[in-house]
Amino acid sequence: MNLPDDYQCAPAVAESDRRKSVRYTVSVQIEIRPVGSDVPMRLETTDLSPGGCYVQVMIPLPLGMRLQVTLWLNGTPIVAQALVVTLHPQFGNGIMFVDLEGEAAAILNRYLDAIVT
Repeated sequence: MNLPDDYQCAPAVAESDRRKSVRYTVSVQIEIRPVGSDVPMRLETTDLSPGGCYVQVMIPLPLGMRLQVTLWLNGTPIVAQALVVTLHPQFGNGIMFVDLEGEAAAILNRYLDAIVT
């Protein structure tokens, strides 16, 4: 299992956070493809939740861009349709999962549950 150390597993939630799910500070390999593009961006998440993730990238993607993302959780790829929902210039993007394909939601939830146990 590619679980991060205790420091990286801490929930990354602020009291005023508007998200529906707890975020966990965890580095997971992610491939991002803008819809209609064949050029992938291979990055790592800085945090992850059942509803989305955050990635650091020097030239962030524009708000509203539709994406296909693939996350590798313990060597298992999961695919989601996603949307760029936050943009921080010269830092990164918040990505919201819109549709997790197949068993992706169950695999992601098991992965996140294993982080906290």
